[in-house]
Amino acid sequence: MYKGFTQTVALVFNVVLPALNYNMRPIQMVDTKNQYLKIKTEIDTAIEQVISSAAYIGGKAVQDFTTALNTYNGSKHTITCANGTDALQIAMMALNLQPGDEVITPSFTYIATTEVVALLKLKPVFVEVDAKTFCIDANAIRNAITPKTKAIVPVHLYGQAAPMEAIMQIAKEYNLFVIEDNAQAIGCTYTFSNGTKKKTGSIGHIGCTSFYPSKNLGAFGDGGAIFTDDDTLAEKIKMIANHGQSKRYYHDVVGCNSRLDGIQAAILNEKLKHLDAYNTARQTAATLYNKAFANHPKITTPFVANYSTHVYHQYTLQLQNVNRDGLNTYLAEKKIPSMIYYPVPGHKQKMFESFGLDNYKLETTDWLTERVISLPIHTELDIEQLTYITTEVLNYINNN
Repeated sequence: MYKGFTQTVALVFNVVLPALNYNMRPIQMVDTKNQYLKIKTEIDTAIEQVISSAAYIGGKAVQDFTTALNTYNGSKHTITCANGTDALQIAMMALNLQPGDEVITPSFTYIATTEVVALLKLKPVFVEVDAKTFCIDANAIRNAITPKTKAIVPVHLYGQAAPMEAIMQIAKEYNLFVIEDNAQAIGCTYTFSNGTKKKTGSIGHIGCTSFYPSKNLGAFGDGGAIFTDDDTLAEKIKMIANHGQSKRYYHDVVGCNSRLDGIQAAILNEKLKHLDAYNTARQTAATLYNKAFANHPKITTPFVANYSTHVYHQYTLQLQNVNRDGLNTYLAEKKIPSMIYYPVPGHKQKMFESFGLDNYKLETTDWLTERVISLPIHTELDIEQLTYITTEVLNYINNN
């Protein structure tokens, strides 16, 4: 089946597209510029309003975005902050975790997830991910629990949800906190076994997200947010993010300075209106990729769990009997960006050596780090670019 599709794509590319290819837009891993140009008037107006008001820190723009995001995500409370890493740190501080407390987290994730655990002198406990979804394995969580375990940090990796129903059940059984790392999956919907639906980031005790420019909802700089339904936690999170203040100059707890500025909030408020459309565009591109690579014996396309939608923050393939690094180099030569997320998992990072990394045997995680590659995925990909990308990926794999 894949050969027939490959031949069709090759025919289109070699016969129909040569003239068009000469003027094809350069392919970006993430195309934030052209996304901006489509809503330039709205964005520019929003920025100008903040500048005119001189409300650079706090102010109406931050309030409006916080309210809109809270409604979108379905949480009782939303607290914005400076970035996604701060969001995770503040969440852990708000839970009053103490040095030596164990926090269970996947090793196959970006370093920020586990960096803050070590920063607060907690102990990261790395566990396996599911080979299909790339997300944390619920059974591995259960097997890693000790009397020192205090929290679980599931990561909704690449754009789909971790198995939150099972995770929340485990947390309830063992009286553990759950902090969702939702930096890569904002807009993703989780469906529980009873049919109830919730947005990722609104399921655990606390949810955290990032507005780094390349995210599905990206700012023009840094930004982050924290979600919770717990009134007491919400008040403490607000205090910690603002120097531990209960009111100005009265500092009740040790905090930090982590604020979303007005200009970023104004930009995000405009882009939030388009988030569902942005995610749909990513899903459309992923569908074309899936069709192009369907049934190829050396390619496994992203698996979508029956409990989760997928918003494709990354479109990540698993390769079998393919020189992954060779493909990466070949695509670069063809002016096609690709990325390897993440070549060194947490349990092999030097920064965690003091936590006894020699004890970890994470075969699935190690297997994935050697075989995954991510292709361009964003809202501005067009059919010409997608056809070119899939054709060149298949050309390399079929001929090497």
